[in-house]
Amino acid sequence: MIPAERQRTILSLLGNQEVISISELTHQLDVSHMTIRRDIAKLESDGRVMSVSGGVQLTESIHTELSHDVKINQHRNEKADIGFYASQLIKPNMTIYLDAGTTTLEIAHQLNYRDDLLVITNDFAIAYYLMNHAECSIYHTGGKVDKGNQSCVGQQATHLLREMNIDLAFVSTSSWNQRGISTPSEEKVLVKKAIIASSQQSYLVSDSSKYGKVATFHAIDIECFDKVITDSDFPTCCIDDFNERGITVDVV
Repeated sequence: MIPAERQRTILSLLGNQEVISISELTHQLDVSHMTIRRDIAKLESDGRVMSVSGGVQLTESIHTELSHDVKINQHRNEKADIGFYASQLIKPNMTIYLDAGTTTLEIAHQLNYRDDLLVITNDFAIAYYLMNHAECSIYHTGGKVDKGNQSCVGQQATHLLREMNIDLAFVSTSSWNQRGISTPSEEKVLVKKAIIASSQQSYLVSDSSKYGKVATFHAIDIECFDKVITDSDFPTCCIDDFNERGITVDVV
């Protein structure tokens, strides 16, 4: 059986059960562990599957993004831990970017006494919090308002970002895998790409519940990030793969 046929068989098997172990696949396809791992790596690079401990499962497709009001109550402890850890990486006098999201809002919560920072954001909740609780300088991108996400997107938002020199960007996402981050909104892709282009360093901050999900529009390749900050439920096998590709994964 050629690789393409094996890979189609793996996808077919995953259509009938949520997770399949490596051992089960080697038995059903009568090939070595190494062969199966190569097939899984190819399917994973295509965004079709994701590795889990000892096995593989299909990626979850998302077509709409949850609103800010819903997301803020999900995985609160993990987001708070990520936010605290990420805030410790911000050096004095930096210009930083906080992408729209409830995880990046947790970073903002740690900046109350940082009067040395210039913070750029497209998120209204982050800007509001910093205006009322922090001493830093603040720029909001402006642009088309995404009411559900309480942020700005589109060409006008990217215009300011292109004019800025950002030391460190914290980028959020509702869906990511070993290929990169994706979004249901084409207008958000413009903002994500502008962030990467304008930043000396870019860190992806996301809890592990969003890993293995894929949305319609691919936004940023995972290799564009200098670091990924996530929680302890992130699969160990994926950490090893990211490290081999030169991407640091910090688990908090």
